[in-house]
Amino acid sequence: MTKSALIIGITGQDGSYLAELLLSKGYTVHGLIRRASTFNTSRIDHLYQDRHEGKPSLVLHYGDLSDGSRLVSLIGELRPDEIYNLGAQSHVRVSFDEPEYTGDITGLGTSRVLEAVRLMSPQSKFYQASSSEMFGATPPPQNEQTPFYPRSPYGAAKVYSYWMTKNYREAYDMFAVNGILFNHESPRRGETFVTRKITRAAARIKAGIQDKLYLGNLDAVRDWGYTPEYVEGMWRMLQHDKPLDYVLATGHAATIRDFLDHSFEHIGFDWKKHVEFDERYLRPTEVDALIGDASLAERELGWKAKTLEPELAKIMVEADVEALKHEGSHWVDTPKF
Repeated sequence: MTKSALIIGITGQDGSYLAELLLSKGYTVHGLIRRASTFNTSRIDHLYQDRHEGKPSLVLHYGDLSDGSRLVSLIGELRPDEIYNLGAQSHVRVSFDEPEYTGDITGLGTSRVLEAVRLMSPQSKFYQASSSEMFGATPPPQNEQTPFYPRSPYGAAKVYSYWMTKNYREAYDMFAVNGILFNHESPRRGETFVTRKITRAAARIKAGIQDKLYLGNLDAVRDWGYTPEYVEGMWRMLQHDKPLDYVLATGHAATIRDFLDHSFEHIGFDWKKHVEFDERYLRPTEVDALIGDASLAERELGWKAKTLEPELAKIMVEADVEALKHEGSHWVDTPKF
């Protein structure tokens, strides 16, 4: 029989790649999207088939992580084989400006989903998108045994979601797992996230339509991987014979300066002539270094990251250069936030 999956957060970077993966494996995929007055499905438009043209393999449903009753009714109606909770207010810097909203959506939203699963579809396997930001100030390398020390409202909300997922697994014998993913990027990354902000600016500077790029802390160390590889790891977690929590990471460290080097090197420019400091992009509490140890995932799931930061920067810059050719004069100004 055809497997079914519900992806909460399907319109995001991870959700769009996961939807592609599951559809390629023959799944029927259901996606939860928020109602908006403007179209917000650009990352999955190429996957969507109009219901009037036959039975689609991708079906979208309106809903929100703030609406527990909707989650109960939808999960009860679908009773999917697998549920992936990728929804969140996921911008770390913004979480300092909107801590209450971040806690409600990124933290309590997970509780609402877990309770809906427990009540309506306890046989569903559940994946929770946890984050390396949970480790925060704890020195690297970080793995599944590393203590959490979050340094942002986002990180704190993710810690809450992590423990709620683990609690539901142990209390109700649910197949519920946490994927503790370190930074993973792609050409579909949102334009206000630092990696995409850099690669998009590089493309625009090369084209002569932008001159300056404003950034905050350039010394932060991160473990950057390629998103399509990471969604494969998510799927593998739910195919395992027992529910376990896993770190997914490359194990390789790079600073934001390194990412600038590799991005601007690819277009033949010196980033130091174009990048300026803006204190608005600093966090009140900084996370200095996140470097993951994904040994458990390699042993148990056969998963290992292949694309490292230099190649990732190249992939993203090339995609933004190509996108700029097609967009031409329709490109808008660099995001101010």
